[in-house]
Amino acid sequence: MVFTNGCFDILHVGHVRYLEAARSEGDLLVVGLNTDASVQAIKGPRRPIVNQDQRAEVLAALGCVDFVVLFDEPDPLRLIETLKPDVLVKGADWSEENIIGAEVVKASGGRVVRIELVPAVSTTGIIGKILETYQGS
Repeated sequence: MVFTNGCFDILHVGHVRYLEAARSEGDLLVVGLNTDASVQAIKGPRRPIVNQDQRAEVLAALGCVDFVVLFDEPDPLRLIETLKPDVLVKGADWSEENIIGAEVVKASGGRVVRIELVPAVSTTGIIGKILETYQGS
C-alpha cells in the first residue's frame, strides 16, 4: 500500500503526474485528502477553492487512485499510524526528516519516496494567473 496526502485544490498536471508516480511505487494508492477546515488552517481563509467533496470525487475518478480518505487534522500522522502503509510518498520539496509519518513507516519496515514536482505548476500559480487575467480586463 502506498500513501500520500495533500489538499489537491484545483487539480492540475503536476498533481496527476505526482499521483501516477506515487501509484507506480506499489499495488494500491491511498490519498489522504485535507478537509476544507484543514486546508483553511494551512493555506488561509480563502482556500480551498474547490470543496472537499468535489476534490475527493475528482481524485477518486483518477485511474491511479484506489482510495481517498478525508482527514481533518493539520497533518496526516494519525491516518498514517492507522493505515500503516508500506510506502509513504511526498514531493521532493520535502526533506525526508520533515515528512510527517516517515519514522512510523520506516519503523515498520516501509520506505519513504520523494517525487520530483513539475516545475512552475502549482495551484497558487494558477490562482495568481486567473486573478491577473481578470484584474487586467
